[in-house]
Amino acid sequence: MGVAIIGGGAAGYYAAICCKHFHPEATITIYEKTNKVLSKVKISGGGRCNVTHDCKYPSELLKHYPRGRKALKKHFKLFSNYHIVQWFEKKGVTLKVESDGRMFPISDDSQTIIDTFQKEIQHLGIHVKIKTPVIGLQQKGNKIELEFKEGTEIVDKVIVAIGGSNKESNYSWLADLGHTIELPVPSLFTFNMPGNPISKLMGVTAHLVSVDVVGSNFKASGPLLITHWGMSGPAILKLSSLAARHLYQLNYSFELAVNWSGAMGESAIRELIIEGANKQIKNYNPLNLPQRLWDHLLSKSAIDATTKCSELSKKGKNKLVHTLLYDLYKVSGKTTFKEEFVICGGISWDSVNRETLESKSVDGLYFSGEVLDVDGLTGGFNFQAAWTTAWVAGQLR
Repeated sequence: MGVAIIGGGAAGYYAAICCKHFHPEATITIYEKTNKVLSKVKISGGGRCNVTHDCKYPSELLKHYPRGRKALKKHFKLFSNYHIVQWFEKKGVTLKVESDGRMFPISDDSQTIIDTFQKEIQHLGIHVKIKTPVIGLQQKGNKIELEFKEGTEIVDKVIVAIGGSNKESNYSWLADLGHTIELPVPSLFTFNMPGNPISKLMGVTAHLVSVDVVGSNFKASGPLLITHWGMSGPAILKLSSLAARHLYQLNYSFELAVNWSGAMGESAIRELIIEGANKQIKNYNPLNLPQRLWDHLLSKSAIDATTKCSELSKKGKNKLVHTLLYDLYKVSGKTTFKEEFVICGGISWDSVNRETLESKSVDGLYFSGEVLDVDGLTGGFNFQAAWTTAWVAGQLR
């Protein structure tokens, strides 16, 4: 059996490996259009490769997928983060768990993961052809013909693992085959706040805040990082993913509300201020925020930092409470992570057999990874979706 894997990324490589496991006699070739393979693996997690996340149960994993959750439910029961950790351990790579649940190789080097994949496909006799874009395919009886810039090739099965793209035109050849394409839009991005004074605090992190898009039901919580262009960090990235399509429709122009207390209510904040008594509000800092941020919020609330908590006027106290619980920022635009971008959208789940990930319109054509309409929050979840869908597609059922 001849099998073509289109795409030399994480999903493509693992699909090829799984395919060889399930079909040892198959001849498998990975076709990558660029001169690089596993490029997202290389840069993931700041060059350390965030392989997966330490969730104890599949149900816990599923909570981190704004799109594709229903389709992944059954597959995570059969192949979850536990299984990919076990697979790497069998290949001599131990993964460590960090305090936030993200999992990395103990080497803290993505090259460890890349070397493991390269060694494995070499051992299995899987071929890799770089700078070989597939520009089209069509059904030929019970086989599939691949079209290249120079010539064609007939194979028995194909797994498409080209990743996500923010250009709908890059999916046109798949749409021409009868697949419905969900509009691809960016997910996991940071918020731009041009000219906002808070950008002077770049580098400051608030460790637990809650954020929401004003006028919507989209909310998220976690650490928030102030940058020279606006805001980033897990809370912002999570919100951008949950609200990806909504923010696209708003052309990334909206108001962001920040609760600097995390999840505290107004009465609790007022009680904390009362407990400050004769302490200067600058030094009291009841939420234990980074001092530069606390000073900024006091200034924004028009409060003299040397004022004692007990001497705060009613108006000043109300203003401070409002700033801490509902601090508004105008967002105008987004910033994505260069090659590490994540896209929501792609091949609609209605176009595939969810059990096998085979196309409903082309026999023998399968999909794995982000080319499908699936995306996860930051923290290793997108890679986990790649590993799981590659394992499913690689069975060629």
